[in-house]
Amino acid sequence: MKKICFVILFLIVFASSVSIAVFQYSLIHYTDDLNQGMTIQDVGRLLPTKIERIEKGKEADQIVHILKKAKQDGLKVSIAGKRHSQGGHTFYPDGVVLDMTSFNKILGIDKNRKTIHVQSGTTWDDIQNALAPEGLAVKVMQSQNMFTVGGSISVNVHGRDIKNESLGNSINWFHLLLPNGKIVKVDRKSEPELFKNVIGGYGLFGVILDVELQVTDDEVYEIHTKKVSVEEFPKYVHSLRENPEVKMAYARISVAPKTSMNSMFVVEYHKTTKPLTENLRKLKEDQQPFLTYSFLNLSRKTSFGKDWLWYLQEKYFLSLDKRLISRNNAMRSESDFLLYKNQMNTDTLQEFFVPIDEYPSYVKDMGAFLKQDDINLLNFTIRYVSKDHSSRLSYGKTDMIALVALFNHGKQKQDVEKAQKSIQKMIDITLKHNGTFYLPYYPYATKKQLLESYPNFDEFVHEKEKYDPDESITSLFYERYRNEN
Repeated sequence: MKKICFVILFLIVFASSVSIAVFQYSLIHYTDDLNQGMTIQDVGRLLPTKIERIEKGKEADQIVHILKKAKQDGLKVSIAGKRHSQGGHTFYPDGVVLDMTSFNKILGIDKNRKTIHVQSGTTWDDIQNALAPEGLAVKVMQSQNMFTVGGSISVNVHGRDIKNESLGNSINWFHLLLPNGKIVKVDRKSEPELFKNVIGGYGLFGVILDVELQVTDDEVYEIHTKKVSVEEFPKYVHSLRENPEVKMAYARISVAPKTSMNSMFVVEYHKTTKPLTENLRKLKEDQQPFLTYSFLNLSRKTSFGKDWLWYLQEKYFLSLDKRLISRNNAMRSESDFLLYKNQMNTDTLQEFFVPIDEYPSYVKDMGAFLKQDDINLLNFTIRYVSKDHSSRLSYGKTDMIALVALFNHGKQKQDVEKAQKSIQKMIDITLKHNGTFYLPYYPYATKKQLLESYPNFDEFVHEKEKYDPDESITSLFYERYRNEN
């Protein structure tokens, strides 16, 4: 008996060790398949596209030359960072991909003015590592830090911060290489229309070279967590906005079968007067990502996995109540467990926005739809988004609640088409509640749905034609909606 138990234990340990090794190997090689010869992909891995070449530039004059050479060769140019936009935003068939990830210098930090000047290929991780020793922190970024600044500007990101609106509102100025080869300095006063075009402009108006961002103090926050009902959530959000002590917040709503679209919890970050000790200042790294990855992977495959993951998530996040954390670390969410790669299926994101007071009826309608549809929805993360004027393609029509959805579906044509039908129905529910959807992800939406969400799209196209009449800078994503009737 002892021998059998020992063998079973050995097999469990061996299997776990192999699984961890495979996971670690997959992290190291996560992006290897994004370039296969001259076939390129983004992390959605649904749009493999043959291109002419990939170019990198470490200096501005090199980037100017790359654009000039492409034009001479009669080739279109697309601009890429980490390629986490999932809808072909960063490449075009038989075109040139300008990879900005090597254009990544920190050019200066001004502690008195609380600004940082960086090249556009710099990641938020680079920025946090530069700011933390100075006692400073980012104002607005995504909840993960692997993205480039240029890419983040191009999709006008928002995050957990509830006081500083979208990223566009924390930009002082940037240098832009226009399609005609001219470099201009762009800010709200000198170039207001161009500023609105580039912020959330999906890299279509030129190459963002460098940018000056507003930053803030790296404060110490106390985490407050609690459960809240769907019906009371709008009242809760209104009170949250009025509370000057709450600097950041987000929520999650269950997509697990037993509690789907019913159970919620919230995480708040309250400002304290406690000192920023070295232990709090130190930037955290991912902790045991394999464990979270394993539970998320189980939820991809089974209803039991979804119920179990929600139970563990809720228990873990509620246990964080009263813990202290620095602002930098609160904006440095773990991400390794999300780096999923599979030959047969893929994880894709979508994001929906609805006015605050529409939330309960929206969740009711969405819940009813999800009960009768079999789309594999893995997660809904919820954030507050302020009304936004910084972008021509603004997703923030008014103060809104954002629901970030993570799906898993197959890569075969019929699987993508099936997912597309389901997500189009989810977009219709969102539009019914005066909402919008976010454009950086796979283009499941119809042109009609896009125009209803973004009534300024035709104006956006007109501006694009004014600054780039030859469409020398373009993308698969833009061509899809530019040309579709």
